[in-house]
Amino acid sequence: MTEKIQKQLGSTLWGIADKLRGAMDADDFRDYMLSFLFLRYLSDNYETAAKKELGKDYPSESEVAQERERILEMRAAELQAKKKKKKQADEDGAEEVGLPISTPLQLWYLQNPGDTEVFEKQMRRKVHYIIRPGHLWSNIANMARTQHGRLLDTLQEGFKYIEEKSFASTFQGLFSEIDLASPKLGRAYTDRNAKLCNIIQKIAEGLADFSTDIDALGDAYEYLIGQFASGSGKKAGEFYTPQRISDILSAIVTLDSQEPKTGPKKRLDSVMDFACGSGSLLLNVRHRIKEAGGTIGKIYGQEKNITTYNLARMNMLLHGVKDTEFEIHHGDTLLNEWDILRELNPAKKPLFDAIVANPPFSYRWDPGESMGDDVRFKSHGLAPKSAADFAFLLHGFHFLKDEGVMAIILPHGVLFRGGAEERIRTKLLKDGHIDTVIGLPTNLFYSTGIPVCILVLKRCKKPDDVLFINAAEHFEKGKRQNVLLDEHIDKIIDTYRERPAKPIERYARRVGMKEIEENGYNLNISRYISTAVADEEIKLADIHQKLVDSEKAIREAKKKHNKFLVELGLLPLP
Repeated sequence: MTEKIQKQLGSTLWGIADKLRGAMDADDFRDYMLSFLFLRYLSDNYETAAKKELGKDYPSESEVAQERERILEMRAAELQAKKKKKKQADEDGAEEVGLPISTPLQLWYLQNPGDTEVFEKQMRRKVHYIIRPGHLWSNIANMARTQHGRLLDTLQEGFKYIEEKSFASTFQGLFSEIDLASPKLGRAYTDRNAKLCNIIQKIAEGLADFSTDIDALGDAYEYLIGQFASGSGKKAGEFYTPQRISDILSAIVTLDSQEPKTGPKKRLDSVMDFACGSGSLLLNVRHRIKEAGGTIGKIYGQEKNITTYNLARMNMLLHGVKDTEFEIHHGDTLLNEWDILRELNPAKKPLFDAIVANPPFSYRWDPGESMGDDVRFKSHGLAPKSAADFAFLLHGFHFLKDEGVMAIILPHGVLFRGGAEERIRTKLLKDGHIDTVIGLPTNLFYSTGIPVCILVLKRCKKPDDVLFINAAEHFEKGKRQNVLLDEHIDKIIDTYRERPAKPIERYARRVGMKEIEENGYNLNISRYISTAVADEEIKLADIHQKLVDSEKAIREAKKKHNKFLVELGLLPLP
């Protein structure tokens, strides 16, 4: 599927979401919409694998249609035989008729009850999960199309089964934020069921206009996350990093740490984002390394918000990352609520090749006295309660490999604020860990209009200087947010990779540690790269000539005007 068609798919689904959500809050509707898209992905992937596994035994659509007609005729006869009142018979018929065969896998299960256990065992081994036939998207969409009265119950059963039994590894709570009993869908069961039928039917119709290429659904999912983020204001900062900024971070951490100009690494054993949101930044790193012909081992992410945590897990699977290839943990990063990161034995401490993060800016926290002894902060000190920016940075840096690279988005205040932050910044600089400072334009994020910077850190870096890149003036102004174009991103990445020895006027410069020390370890970019615009040189001869020409033009105009006045019998101008 081409990029153009992928965007069309995303915009089609967004149009459906925007139309159907009505008065429902965008954040609430997002969870329903993305969960249904996720179910579609799991179902398509599963049915494709099942067809391959069963081969010629996989029922055809015509066989399914014949069996469906047979069951409907049989049930109609049973209803007639009961000789109930017409109204009651119609109600029972609507309930019973909703259960006919609608997918090949349902028919296979019906015909082969003794083989289903072996089949599911094989599917667990090959695709790492199973979905019961009645929970497949094709059946759910058929129930929506026929306005079946038990759609809501079937969805609840399906979500619960996927959470608890589908995957070999635990996906408990994957749909915990999807409240199908929410009054926002309707007051009564029938109202909620009808609303869901309408939503799912429209989604199914929208998807039917496009190829069934399951890889495209991952991109559509990312597109929808971005669209919902654009309408969420400050809430968007909790789960979304704009794609163009994500491109910069992923490019930096996939380049060779010691010699970036040699190009991307061929292998990343592990990558981590300790404030991963919906996981788009991690997926961007994965895409970047694979695009360069490299491989990636395992993806790790941590997220405090339960809804966003679920989005991240779905997003991984939707992009073809197997459940054995990633680990997303729900917990507070600052409190280090992840057992694998609390390992006290240095030999067993997990370390990562690449660390990327877009943590909440200037987040207020209360570390307490005991936190001062935390191994993550002990050597540098605690960030102030008013801004946990350096706490997030030190958390990630603690788990960085010696040859690894960390890129983190932070507010500009970390570059120059005093007090505890100055002490942390000074130690990081003296120890040679801050490699590059990149200043970005204002208004790039949905959640804030402030300018931000990217800090690149390394445990072992070759140059005894800091590279400053002032990209604040390089952007395209948008209606709501400013936008970084390909040329702007390429210039940032090329400058980081080449690390030019000579300054680039108003844009980049390598600054030695002596000069930084003389500036009190203040990293404010304007101290090292002049952004002042030189006054335009005024040439007096040119100005004089312009005045002469103006005077001449005035005389000629006055002469012409007086001629008209005389013809009209009026007094001329003096």
